[in-house]
Formats: sequence, structure tokens, C-alpha cells
Amino acid sequence: MALYPHGFVFREGTVEYRRGIWSGLAAYIFWGLTPLFWNLTSTDALSLLTHRIVWSVPILALIVTLRRQWPTFIGGYATWKPRLVTVVAATLLTVNWGVFIWAVTNGHIVEASLGYFINPLVSVMLGVVILKEKLRTLQWVAVGIAAFGVTAMGVLAGVPPWISLALAFSFGFYGLLKKRDVTPPPLVSLFGETAVLFVPALAALLLITDPTGDTFGSSPGVSAFFIAAGLVTVIPLLLFGTAAKRIPLSMLGFLQYLAPTIQLLVGVVVFKESMTGIELLGFVAVWIALAMFTLDRARSTDGIQPSVASAS
Repeated sequence: MALYPHGFVFREGTVEYRRGIWSGLAAYIFWGLTPLFWNLTSTDALSLLTHRIVWSVPILALIVTLRRQWPTFIGGYATWKPRLVTVVAATLLTVNWGVFIWAVTNGHIVEASLGYFINPLVSVMLGVVILKEKLRTLQWVAVGIAAFGVTAMGVLAGVPPWISLALAFSFGFYGLLKKRDVTPPPLVSLFGETAVLFVPALAALLLITDPTGDTFGSSPGVSAFFIAAGLVTVIPLLLFGTAAKRIPLSMLGFLQYLAPTIQLLVGVVVFKESMTGIELLGFVAVWIALAMFTLDRARSTDGIQPSVASAS
């Protein structure tokens, strides 16, 4: 998953620029609609997670082959540092994917969407604390408002919004790792992360997951669904990569909020999830914070940029 992408950006109005816009829109709309996909079956969350990992590996291997990236892959993991970073990143990715799948298949899509609204601000705070980046006054105010909203949700509800926080922080730290110089290029690193998880995921699939649920081979439709779990993971990432090379980071940052917005609408409209007054308070605080932060970022190009991908 590419975070903080760099590279050539095409001039506004060109065919390639428009291609980047449409690719970015498609990626974030795709991510926003994923709760619909994960609810197409009654399979338990662990089985869905393991299938997602297992089927992503051959799909990514095929893409690496078609793009002739095997020399980059071998060279990228020639030393122990990128290998260690990849193991940690794979662990964070597992947590993020696992929590998200469990949340959207157990009636917590609204809370999951909040996590991805919070994520950019978590990335900002990690940048300040760990990378010693600087914030301007309005950015500090925005982070403070978001922190107030999330804290209020926890205090008033009696329990912290753990789903939202787990998604935001797992992906925030994942993004932080992707900024390290030792991390291989996005496609190669994602393939490395899923490859690390392949054997544990396959073992869990064979030994731990619920044998009473849908299983691969039980019907053509079920088998196709599990294979599609890998495609649902890879396709939006490829679309995102296309967008990242063609349009500015600020535009990607704006498009980013499409995914959790769509997830929120899916949860409320399609699955009839309710939004309590406490949750609404948290959302309003985060929305105000994001509006302030986005406005400040649009006025200056030297501020901290949030992550612009999704792990859902």
C-alpha cells in the first residue's frame, strides 16, 4: 500500500492527469464499498482474513512477474533491515485487515468508518512525535478537536471506541514504516508483506477456522468469492498506484475521505446501523478537525501530509 507517494505528476488537464483522477476516484469508491463484499457470505471473520491473505499472494506474484519486478524484489530484501520492517508491517496489516473485516461483518461499519476518518490525524501525530515534524497553530487545533471528540466518545460511552482506534493506529504505524528508506517500493513491499503472512494464514485456514462455515470448494460461487477476496485487496491498490503517479498528493488527500464517507453511508443506509448521540459527537468533532486541517493544508504546501491510502 503506497503512502506519501512521490514521482512524476502530470499537468492538470492532460489525459494522464484525468486518468489519475479517475483512478483515484475508483480506488476510494472501491474501498468505500468493500463492506458490501465482505457481507456477501456468513463466513467468519478469521476465515475471510486468511483467504484474503492467501489469495492476494499469487495475484501479487503474477503482477510482479508481468511488471518484471523480481530483480527489485530480490534486491529489496537482500539485507535484514527491510526483512524486519516487512515482518512488522505485515503484523500491522493483519491487525488492520482483521479488525476491519470483523467490524463490517458484525454490525460495526459506522465505527470502522470513523477509524479511517481519524487515521490522517493519527498519521500527523506520529509524524510529530516520532519524525519530529512541525505543525502550525491551526493544525494543532484540529488535532486537539479530534482528540477531544474521540476522548468524549470513550468517556460518555464508558468504553473507548476500540475498533476506530485500532484501525486508525494500526494503519498509522503501518504508514510510518512505509516512510522508512529501507522499505522496498510499494508493489514489492506489499507482496513481501503478504508473502510473510502466507504460511501462517494457510495454517490458520486449515487448522483454526470454523469448519461449519463456507469453505473453498464447497461450491463454485463460494470458491469464486474467496478468490475474489484477493482481487478486492489488489485492484484498488493498483488503481491507487496509478493515481499516485499522476496527480498531486493534495488531491489524493482530498479524495481519501471518499472511502470512510461511503462506508458510513453503507453502514447507516444499507445495513441500518444506528448512530448514537455519542457517536455523532465524535464524528462531528473529527469532521470539524479534518475540515480545518484540510483547509490549512490547502493554503500551504509545507505542512505535514496525511496518509492517502486505505487498508480496508
